[in-house]
Amino acid sequence: MIVEIPQHVRDTATQLGAGVPYALKVLAGQLADDPDMGQSSGLPGVLTVMVDGDVFEDCPALAVGYIREPDRIEIRYVNPAPTVEPAGAQDQDEEQGQLADPAAAQVTGREIADAWQRITGWLRRNAPDSHAALRAGASPATITALEEDLGVQVPADLRALWLLTAGDNGVSGAGCLPGNQALMPLDAVAAFYRQQMDSQAHQDTLNALRPEDDRITVWKSTWIPVVSHGAVDRTSGLYLDGATGYLGRWSRYYEGPGDELDTLVTYLEDVADMLEAPDLATRDKPGLVGGALAWGSRLDPAQEERWQPLTG
Repeated sequence: MIVEIPQHVRDTATQLGAGVPYALKVLAGQLADDPDMGQSSGLPGVLTVMVDGDVFEDCPALAVGYIREPDRIEIRYVNPAPTVEPAGAQDQDEEQGQLADPAAAQVTGREIADAWQRITGWLRRNAPDSHAALRAGASPATITALEEDLGVQVPADLRALWLLTAGDNGVSGAGCLPGNQALMPLDAVAAFYRQQMDSQAHQDTLNALRPEDDRITVWKSTWIPVVSHGAVDRTSGLYLDGATGYLGRWSRYYEGPGDELDTLVTYLEDVADMLEAPDLATRDKPGLVGGALAWGSRLDPAQEERWQPLTG
């Protein structure tokens, strides 16, 4: 059994501790002998195995997620193992509505995982540069810390996506989503959210002096930025409205919203459909520039001659 460790996972391992890459190498050998040693992660097709950090020097306890296929295993993420919650913490979460509908959250997580695995599977086979630019998944503790920092609750669909990948570093500034947009890293999410809320606070001061019809809404507290114009370009993008469950568009240039309402699930499913059947794509046209996915609607003029539109 072949065990693959993508470069972004290796990079994450190096950041977690000097002994983590070796621990990951040892685990890869164990998985080759026993592919089913992991436990279900709650996401379809993704198994998690825990690594005891005390066994390795300079290595914290780890949670490693992997996907098993008939002839190969791909390690998808390596994160510090979550700490055990103190007694009563789950009851507190329930009181706050965090676990109001676990069955619905599980279904949503499965739909997100299915769509995202279709996208990343296509990237791995056809656009390896774009696949390598995707960041490893965030740990549950990291997402919870973000919620506490911003004072918002991350919806189940976005939480499921961030557990699989926590951002896109992009290739030449372009992400892998339609329009060459990029999934925002969590630190960028936090920084942009604070910036927008500060802008709204300023507008609220001015709105108190404006007629009701002239009041301006820059941002709402339930809007969580998810996708940006490019890997480092925040002039426009998509947010997920935690109150409605729908994606919306923000723009520095105050462009109007799109005609179609998308949930995060339907958006990712549509991306997967366009990659798998490009001749039927309606929103954008996928293509390749070398080993990177490039969408035709916002193609860099310097890449036009190298761009190969996909067919099929």
